[in-house]
Amino acid sequence: QVQLVESGGGLVQAGGSLRLSCAASRSILSITMGWWRQAPGKPRELVAAITSGGSTTYADSVKGRFAISRDNVKNTLSLQMNTLKPEDTAVYYCTAHTFWGQGTQVTVSS
Repeated sequence: QVQLVESGGGLVQAGGSLRLSCAASRSILSITMGWWRQAPGKPRELVAAITSGGSTTYADSVKGRFAISRDNVKNTLSLQMNTLKPEDTAVYYCTAHTFWGQGTQVTVSS
C-alpha cells in the first residue's frame, strides 16, 4: 500500500504558474505515477503520467504547458503547471499504481 499526500494547489490568475507536489509513504521506484484531475460535473481525466524509467505522457490539453517529474530518492512526484487557463481549474490527484491521494484544488481565475 502507498499513501500519497498532495500539496501546492491554490488560486492563480490565468497565465500564471503553480507547482504541485506529491509525497509517497514508501519507495516509488518501480511504480508508474500520474496526475489526474476532475473539474465540477466532469469525469476524471489523466493529465500526465511518468513511468519508473522516466517516460512521460500528457493530455493534449496540457502539452507544452505542464511538466511531470519524479524523484525516486525522495519518493516524490511533481507537476509544474505553466500558462494556466481557467479550464485547468479542477481537483488534482496524485496516483501511484492503483492508489490515490486526497486531491488538491487548483483554481485559475480569468
